Formats: sequence, C-alpha cells, structure tokens
Amino acid sequence: MDSKTLSILEYPKVLERLARHTTFAAGRELALKTRPTASLERARALQAETAAARLILAKHPEITLRGVRDIREAVASARRGFILEPRALLDLRATLARARDLRRQFTRLHEEARPLAEIAERLPPPLGLVDAISNAISDEGEILDSASPRLANLRADLVLGRQRLVRRLERMVRDPAVSPLLQEPIVTQRDGRYVLPLKADFKGRLPGIVHDRSSSGATLFVEPLAVVEINNRLRELESEIEHEIRRILAELSRRVAAHADALEEMTRALALLDVIFARAYLAEEMDAAAPELVPFRRPRPLLIEGDQPPITHPGSTLRLLGARHPLLPADKVVPLDVALDEDTFAVVITGPNTGGKTVTLKTVGLLAAMAQSGMQIPAESGSSLSVYDDIFADIGDEQSIEQSLSTFSGHMRNIVRILKRADRRSLVLLDELGSGTDPQEGAALARAILDALVRRGITTLVATHYPELKLYAHATPGVVNASMEFDPRSLKPTYRLSMGLPGRSNALEIARRLGLPHEIVEAARAGFQPSELKADALLDEIHRQRRIARRERRRAERARRRAEALRARLAKRLAEIEEERRAVLDAARAEAAEQIAALQQEIKSLRRRLRKLSPPEKFVTAQPEIQSVAEAARELGKQVEESFAEVEEQTAPAPVAPPPPLAPGAKVFVERLGAEGVVAALLPETEEAEVMLGSLRMRTPVKGLRVLAPAPEEPAPQDEGKLRLPPVESPGMELHLRGMPVDEALDALERYLDQAYLAGLPFVRIVHGKGTGKLRAAVRDALSRHPHVRSWEPGLPAEGGEGVTVAKLETE
Repeated sequence: MDSKTLSILEYPKVLERLARHTTFAAGRELALKTRPTASLERARALQAETAAARLILAKHPEITLRGVRDIREAVASARRGFILEPRALLDLRATLARARDLRRQFTRLHEEARPLAEIAERLPPPLGLVDAISNAISDEGEILDSASPRLANLRADLVLGRQRLVRRLERMVRDPAVSPLLQEPIVTQRDGRYVLPLKADFKGRLPGIVHDRSSSGATLFVEPLAVVEINNRLRELESEIEHEIRRILAELSRRVAAHADALEEMTRALALLDVIFARAYLAEEMDAAAPELVPFRRPRPLLIEGDQPPITHPGSTLRLLGARHPLLPADKVVPLDVALDEDTFAVVITGPNTGGKTVTLKTVGLLAAMAQSGMQIPAESGSSLSVYDDIFADIGDEQSIEQSLSTFSGHMRNIVRILKRADRRSLVLLDELGSGTDPQEGAALARAILDALVRRGITTLVATHYPELKLYAHATPGVVNASMEFDPRSLKPTYRLSMGLPGRSNALEIARRLGLPHEIVEAARAGFQPSELKADALLDEIHRQRRIARRERRRAERARRRAEALRARLAKRLAEIEEERRAVLDAARAEAAEQIAALQQEIKSLRRRLRKLSPPEKFVTAQPEIQSVAEAARELGKQVEESFAEVEEQTAPAPVAPPPPLAPGAKVFVERLGAEGVVAALLPETEEAEVMLGSLRMRTPVKGLRVLAPAPEEPAPQDEGKLRLPPVESPGMELHLRGMPVDEALDALERYLDQAYLAGLPFVRIVHGKGTGKLRAAVRDALSRHPHVRSWEPGLPAEGGEGVTVAKLETE
C-alpha cells in the first residue's frame, strides 16, 4: 500500500488510536505496524477476527489480556545465557498463566469464536515454568525457602547464628564491666556486622575492630574480638545464601532458555490477540460496523466511441452508508452516503469551499484502508467495498521549499507518480485537480487527467471547482456528479453529500447576503454567459424538483405503510377469529361427546337395573325398546361427528404457507445465541450464513437459523418525467442523532424510518446519546406514535444502554 497516501489520509493517527487499546508493548508495536492488505481472503479473515473479538467482548467480558507482560527481552537474555532477575521471572509467570487461561477459554468457545480459537491454539502449555517459578519466588519477588533444600538449611543456620550472636552481645551490654563504656545499651549493625556503640573516650578499653564513627566523633562502633569469629561465620552463610539464590535463578533462566522458541511464539500469538481485541475496542469506541468486502467483478465495457478507447468498468464496489471520518468528533461529524451503482466507478464532487469535499475524499480513502486492515469502519451496516491493490491520494498542499516546487508542481509530481502506478484495481482520490495554475489551462489539464483515469478503468473520486468537469461527468458513462450541499439562507455548508447532481456556485448569493451592493452583484451576474445562467437556473429547478419528489414519495410511502399496517391488523384479527372458531368447535364437540357418553352410560345402567328387578320374560319384552334407544344414541353420535366435520370443512382456514426461504435480507432467529438478526450472505460451500446482529457480523451454521420474515423485495424504479428516482436502499441498521437539535433529529428520524421500513429491516438502533435526556425523550415519543414501529426498548449495556433505543418495525 502506498505509504505516501497513508500519510496523507492520516492513517498513522488511526493506528495511534488503535494502539491505545492494546495491553502490552508487543501488542502496541504490532498495532502501529498494521498495514492494509491487498488480499481479499486475508482482509475477510481479519474482519472475521475483529467480529469474533467484538462478540466475545459483548458475551464474555471476563476474557481479556490483562496480566500479560512483554517478556521478549527476558527471553532473549535467557537465550544468551544471562541470569534473569526475580521480577522478570514473575512477569514471565504471569504471562504464561494468562496464556494458559486464554487457551482454555478459547478452546471452550471454539465454535463461537473460531478465528480467535485458532490463534489461541498457538499458545503453548505452561511448560512447567509456572509451578517452578511459583515454588521459588514470592509475589513480592523474594526467593522462597521452598526453592531448594540447601537454601532452606542455610537460612535456618543463619537465623540460629544471628540469635546466638545477639544473645552474646546482649550479655556483654548487661555486663557491669562493659556497660559504663557504652554510649547506649544496644546492639546495632555496621556494614552487615553486629557491633556495640563505644564511647570514644574509652577507645581501647573494649578489645575489638572499629567499623565506624558517629558524625560527632563521640561514638565508635566496635565489633568485640569475642564475636568476630561468629560474625565471620554469619557473613559466610550470607554469601552462601546469595550464591544459592543465584544458582536457583540461573536454573530457572536455563529452563526459560530451553523453551525460548515456544515463549517467543507465545508472545507473537498474544500480541496478535492483543491487536485483534484492540480493533474490537476501537470498533466499540467508534460505534463502527463490519463492512462487506467483495471481490472485483469482471470488467465490463460501457462505451465505445469511434476511434476513442472504450470505457470499461473495473468491476469495483464502493458503497459507504452513513460514513463518518474516524478522527473527527462523533457528535459533530455529518455522516456521508457514497454509494456507486454497478455502472459507475468515478465521481466528480463539487461544492463550496470548506464544504467538506476534502473530508469526503479522506473519509472514503481512510475507511477503505481501515477495512483492508481488519478494522471495522464508522459507517452503517450494509456498507460494502472492494479490496484494492493500492490506494493513491493527492490531497493538501504539495508545496516544497527544499525542492523549489510550487503547489502546482508538487501536485503534478504526485499525479505523475499516481498515473504510472495505478491500475483498474486501484482507488485514486484527487483533491482540487488542476488547481494552482491558470484556470483555463488547469481545467483542460484536469479534464484530460480525469479522462485518462476513466479510460483506464480506475475507480476515481475527484473534488473540483471546474464546471468543465461537471459537464464531463454528465456526458461520460461510468462517471457521476456529486455535490456538497450548501444552505443559502444560513450561508453555511451542510457537509452533506448529494449523489447524482453537480453543485452550483453560491458566490453571488453569498456576496449579496453579506452586503455587497446590489449593482455590483448584478454587474457580476451580467458577466455570465446566458447559457451558464440558464444552467444554474436549471440546476436549481432540478434540486427543487428532487426535493418535491422525495417529499411526495415519503407521503405515498406513509400512506402505503398505513394501508399495510391496517392489513396487518386485519390479518391479526382474522387469526384471532380463527383461534376463537377452533376453540368454540372444540368446546361444542367436547360437550356433545360428553352428553352422548352420558346417554350411553344411562342406557347401560337401565339394562342392569331391569335385569335385576324384572322377571326374565319382562326383560326380554323390554329389550327391543332398550336396543332401539341405544341405536338412536349411536346414530345421534354419528350425526354429531358428521355435523362437526362439515362445519370444519366449511370454515377451515386457507392452507398454511410454507416457511419463507433463507435468503440475504431475511430476518432470522439465531438459536444458539437466542437473538434475532438479518442474513447478510449465504455460504453454500460451508453450509453457513453471515448474519448481522446489530452492527456485528458473524458466521453461523444454516441449520441453526429459523426464518422469521422473508427478504424484502427490491422496489421497482419510479420515473417522474425526466427525473428518475433511485430504488429504495437499506439505510443501515443504525441512525446516529447525537448532538443534533431536536427538530432536525426528528426530521432525520422520520426519513430514516421511512427508508428502513421500505428496505424491510426488522429492527433498527437509534443512537441519541444520554446527555440531558431531552433528545432521548423526543425520539422515544416519536417512535411510540409512529405507525410502523411495533415496539421499542432501551439498548442493552453492550449496545449503549440508555444512550440507544432499539425499535422493532412492522413487517409483512
């Protein structure tokens, strides 16, 4: 990946933010070395790791890398034969113990977090070092007596020797012949040897060795000759103890060296897990979603013009919904929708200065680089990207004093380099193409450069002020205009990107509103070509008609939703009536069966009574009458059953439709997680499906999915005169309203719910933040009154708690 472009896009700042979430030094270093991959399979694997880690954070927050230490230097020292200090060994023990726990935990969660479990399999067993270090070194770094029998014996001898020495000196202190010579009746130490504080005036009165003198010179610290031998023995024991401790540490260091390869591999695996979890923490922090990474499609010719080379679509995919720049404050950044259809691969972005064109280019490039690095991106679910071989950008001031280059020259050098290296699997971002020189020449040069990129089939985004590029985009297949919207009433940019229409100059309007005299504004307007004024007027009318069309479509969709809601209520009522009908029939059948059984029982009872009370001849006489009643009872039961069967046949409900098929977009219930989600993709080769659970994407076996609602059908395109409305697309599973005024937020919520319902989303997450609670209350009140919101509930703690509301939408 082009390092200059990564620097221009401020990718290193994203890595710094990523590194802040790592646990130990090796993970931080690996995070800072992260680079985008050009391999689709590798990028997908990285995204699967991040999704698995994010799922673990949500379901098993106790699984962390806390306690892991950077042991690389210690292992390298042991390999070179150095003796490790106790603290280094304790760090190694803690890391081994944490690796052991992680291996055990991920083995248990192998099916749930397979990518992480496969990395955890590289973690070695404890290798016996944990117990060896624990038996030898305390948590405070002290060598324990249990480290070796010799150490325990030496320390016991030292304790006994000190006790004997102190007792002997204490007897001397109490001796009437010695105590008057002492400054104080105590036993003290100097240079590790036990001494008595002798008054300087009595020097020589107590035979011994002077080890020290007080600062005043009034006291001499004397080791009596009678205890010199005992002190010497104590020093010998201390030396032997130190030697034994070094021997123990050396033995432990040799064991570490023997397993150096396994420990280094363990550190690499832990660092990799650390970075993966850092990506998950960063995704949570940015409220990010996993993008769908798709392969390049087969190149497809779009146009052949006589002798001109054909324009060929490179087969790339660029679809970012609600994209936010990751380095801008989340409560201030305006989400962008940059979605290119299958016939478009180049965009010309126009609009006012400081309107967000440069931020748009940087957002697209940075999010593409992040996605190819395994990081989830701050965008809504449903975003998809191709995996580019390289990303090139020419953004910002390229002036160089050292190379005596002007801004124009600096840009040209960079563009020449890009043209030499870019191909159809590249993404090119050019800001203010052709600026810094004569406008006429700059416009011609910008058009030629853009045309060269388009003819070579290179996915390109260009920000410009030149109207010539707007016309080029309008007339060239594969290229589309886009504009940064501007509010002429407030004289401020809205930072919203509008695809499909070019921006228009607002200079005269801004100048007029800022107080420039009317005659000067009109004089400037008179300098325009009539065709340019007509184009501006036409552009204004197109924008106005688009707004009207959108408003009318929203009204039509609201009416359709109300009709569908009524239909859903009627269907529900019919289901209730059917249930009541079945209950009535069952009760009637049970009552009839009970009465017939009672009648038959009564007949049997009469037979028994007649047999007992009547003479045989009377019983025989009455038998035909009894038999007639019994036959009548049986006939009555038969008629009742036939009547019930006829009623059931006449009132039977329509045959139950088979369950809807499993397809992308279908709402499903993931049984092993007990959660509802939406199918993002089917993987027939592994009999698995990718399912979106909120902003999480995970793989799960198809047999563990139960379809709750079918995939929404694509709405038919609508034509309104010459203005074609795009098909309704999924707005993503999340809407971010944090920091917006209540009125603006409710308008955005209304538009979002319209599109979410049309896209068939089963539920959505509204991120409004906690703050004062005013926005939250307004959002939930609007959801309670919305005709197509079935219910709502606060988000789970892992989703943001009271800062998020999850709304379940009506579905067909």
